[in-house]
Amino acid sequence: MSLLIDVFICRKDNYGYLAHDPETGRTAAIDAPDAGAIEAALEKRGWTLTDILVTHHHADHTEGIAPLVAAHKAKVTGPRAEAEKIAGLDTLVAAGDTVSIGNARLKVIATPGHTLGHIAYHDAEGGNLFTGDALFSLGCGRMFEGTPGPMWAGLEALRDLPDETLVYCGHEYTLANARFALSVDPDNAALVARATEAQTQLAEGHFTIPARLGTEKQANPFLRADTAEMARAMHLDGSDPAAVFAAIRKAKDNFA
Repeated sequence: MSLLIDVFICRKDNYGYLAHDPETGRTAAIDAPDAGAIEAALEKRGWTLTDILVTHHHADHTEGIAPLVAAHKAKVTGPRAEAEKIAGLDTLVAAGDTVSIGNARLKVIATPGHTLGHIAYHDAEGGNLFTGDALFSLGCGRMFEGTPGPMWAGLEALRDLPDETLVYCGHEYTLANARFALSVDPDNAALVARATEAQTQLAEGHFTIPARLGTEKQANPFLRADTAEMARAMHLDGSDPAAVFAAIRKAKDNFA
């Protein structure tokens, strides 16, 4: 049986996720942005927290760890490369490792760039991908610590996953990302359709997440850095995709 995923808002625009294995009863929080919001979601669902899977060290993804562990004695798993920056980790993982939530198996994928040790978790059987701040719907995380080559390689690794994969990212940034994406790729029909869909979803009180990875491959400019269209948009025809990615990321950083 596949994991059941509960989606809710934490803080201002963070997404909170609970991943529940109905066969064993184990429940993982993916990151811990806000202990109060996670506790409320657990109570609403009637689930008991057993695990916390951390994607990266930023406070808006880790502040809830200590109170949740105190309340539930949950096991905390996180990136080995950021062990010194995340208090309370019980298990350290890196690319290629596997994490269990009951009977579900999630593969760890390295996605450096937003932070150097950032990781994502892929539930291949259930078709779920938890990307933290590495990949957003129609966007990607700001490159705070990494360099373009490795960050692009991490996004390529995510892009290689099946089209039907559902992307659960760290923040509700879809409309802001759409505005930028349309400024550099205005003739992309898939992008226009996704932006319209996201507007409708939010207007009707729904989340824009999860996003379908197949749509992101067509619409997200950061996953298209190796296309002729994006190279041309960045005035970098024939350039290495990492250079095109860097140019797109810089343009987004400066976008008003």
